[in-house]
Amino acid sequence: MENLPVYHGPIGKEEGERRLAQDGRDGCYLVRNSDSVPDVYCLCVLSNGYVYTYRLHKDGAGSWAADTSPGVQKRYFRKIRNLISAFQEPGQGIAMPLLYPVTAQSRAHTHTEAQPASNSLSPTHTSPNPYLQGRAQHAAQGQKHRNKTGVRQAFG
Repeated sequence: MENLPVYHGPIGKEEGERRLAQDGRDGCYLVRNSDSVPDVYCLCVLSNGYVYTYRLHKDGAGSWAADTSPGVQKRYFRKIRNLISAFQEPGQGIAMPLLYPVTAQSRAHTHTEAQPASNSLSPTHTSPNPYLQGRAQHAAQGQKHRNKTGVRQAFG
């Protein structure tokens, strides 16, 4: 896992959300250690001001899988890189395709302060981050022709 560029280690839920918010693009993603389950990792992706978190784990045969939306068949991959490549395509049972990797190497050069780890138990997605919601509201104000019905359906 340490050789994966998007792996950020045991940074905690809040720090993961902050790093994705710094990028700010829908579809940006990273991988971090789970706060609540040992030997499990989290794939976090930003979509419409929310950070969605999917647990990644190995089975007894060493294959990787992600906990995705109900009704989507679980897929297994020999390498975590293959799982990430598959989730770059739409329709994989996650909030949106993985489009923009947030790499740990670029973070090391631009940000060096450490944040405390979180003890969150949220298994699938997080509640809206106030910082992200503020950014989303600001962006929405700049779009004069936004379809309000579509927004209500997406968040309803």
